[in-house]
Amino acid sequence: MEQITLSGQLIQYAVTGLTVGSIYALVAIGFNIIYNVTEIINFAQGEFVMLGGLFMVFFATVLDMALPLAFLMTMTAVMATGIMMERFAIFPAKNASVLTMIIITIACSILLKGAAMYGWGKDPFTLPPFTDRKPFVFMGAAVFPQSIWVVVTTLVVVFFLTMFFRRTKFGKAMIASSDNRDAAQLMGIDVKTMVMVSFGLSAAIGAVAGIVITPISLMEYDRGALLGLKGFGAAVLGGLGHFYGAVVAGFTVGLIESFCAGLISSGYKDAAALLVLLLVLFVKPSGLFGSKEVMKMKEF
Repeated sequence: MEQITLSGQLIQYAVTGLTVGSIYALVAIGFNIIYNVTEIINFAQGEFVMLGGLFMVFFATVLDMALPLAFLMTMTAVMATGIMMERFAIFPAKNASVLTMIIITIACSILLKGAAMYGWGKDPFTLPPFTDRKPFVFMGAAVFPQSIWVVVTTLVVVFFLTMFFRRTKFGKAMIASSDNRDAAQLMGIDVKTMVMVSFGLSAAIGAVAGIVITPISLMEYDRGALLGLKGFGAAVLGGLGHFYGAVVAGFTVGLIESFCAGLISSGYKDAAALLVLLLVLFVKPSGLFGSKEVMKMKEF
């Protein structure tokens, strides 16, 4: 009986780790999309996640929209936020250094956080689960259906991104812009539009992460900073610019945190994930799947 209980606990930790790791993976993918096109680290990516959760609460509970419609409205609103950020903050400083651009994204992060605090207040918000609230038992572990939604949504996002970059002309144009801007412009590709789309796409992915995690962990105006930091850590661990590496690294960070919290102490989970990140970077500075020349979206 003790062995069964231990087995159930380990599976429970694994489910929790994969759930949290899925969110880190989505945030990391958002970082990589913008980095691949602009070489900018967008430190407002976590705020896109926060806005996704809060807008979903507004559309689904305040306006009482059906979940599919609220989902689409939320993605549209956050995507529009990302596009406006690029048009009004990033584009005017297009000739500035990368460091200046990064500082601009930090300023945008602070601005978005303040706007969310003004609009939604400081209290955390919850959202009803997409399906049944009752957990089901899997090998001694209680698994909530919303956790399945989180993991499956991450895999679906990765699949559609793969199809977008491999099968569509627009996706291939973004790849060309990331590989060689000058050559892309000579071929008639509007690189400015590609940059704008990269911000909108990364914002939409952040919104999806916020939507699916809010029923589990609540959402408030200052939640984005920590999620953004963890997602950035996953992006670096997987290899900055490497999309599939971001997914593997996100799951890895989530599992490390979950098992550390369950087997040791929740107070050490952040330190454990950071320690693993540092150890990997000491051995392989480019990340688990990266190379000395950072991989671009051509891997799709």
